[in-house]
Amino acid sequence: MREQRLVFGEVAELYDSTRAGYPDALIDDVIGYAGADGARLRAVEVGAGTGKATVSFAARGLEIVAIEPSADMAAVARRNTAEFPDVRVEETSFEDWPAASGAFRLLYSATAWHWVSPEVRYVKAAQVLAPGGTIALFWHRVQWQGEPLRDELEDLYQRLAPDLLAQRPSFPGLVPARSGDAVEAEIMRTGLFRDVIARTYPWSAAFTADTYAGLLQTQSGHRMLGEERRTRLLDGVREIIAAHGGEVEVPHGTLLVMARAGSFSGWRWCPPARGQPGRPG
Repeated sequence: MREQRLVFGEVAELYDSTRAGYPDALIDDVIGYAGADGARLRAVEVGAGTGKATVSFAARGLEIVAIEPSADMAAVARRNTAEFPDVRVEETSFEDWPAASGAFRLLYSATAWHWVSPEVRYVKAAQVLAPGGTIALFWHRVQWQGEPLRDELEDLYQRLAPDLLAQRPSFPGLVPARSGDAVEAEIMRTGLFRDVIARTYPWSAAFTADTYAGLLQTQSGHRMLGEERRTRLLDGVREIIAAHGGEVEVPHGTLLVMARAGSFSGWRWCPPARGQPGRPG
């Protein structure tokens, strides 16, 4: 049975060629917030994918353990980070990864944190971080601003894939995702972190009908559709974009939420039962 959080590996090369990287300002802000008191920053990445964020952090001199559960995605990530000897890609899930307590000053996750079991993610993050270490979570968000094409896309999804639309897929982003305030509140409720802040980095991307459909094919919810229904949906998307001149400019914002870990003691990590759901991305 296909596991939704692993279906990205079915199109690992397409994912690598179509998915956006992350703003340089965001990478710099994470490193600046994390600091290292003059020491080299050691980081663990949760859900490295094909290395979109990994490369940006590695290029700034970080030592990184990049965790990725999909074999196909991990293979592309190893290729993309081959020039960085201080990056190690480990093919496992965060839940199953044998963590060393307090071993890292930074834990970050790029468009992947929602796939980690809710019972695991913050507790284990606090365990692997040194006291005062940083957790940095970030996602791309589509930020429609009244474009007519957006309403036509929603009508199409309501007709052909209402169940998918109800899952709030991050792209095409027709239903608003959780706000930074909601993620901040989630972190604060754990009682394991302090100094929580959220920032958004605006940007935009231009798509043709084919590049837009290509990106949709890397979204997990779209991959879980039957092939015939997915084809009909993508054909409809292409027709809408063609009717709007063959290209569309999509406004985005990348949401970043960061916090510092408190002192973590008295816990012994035991992996939980598998199969916990995550928000589709």
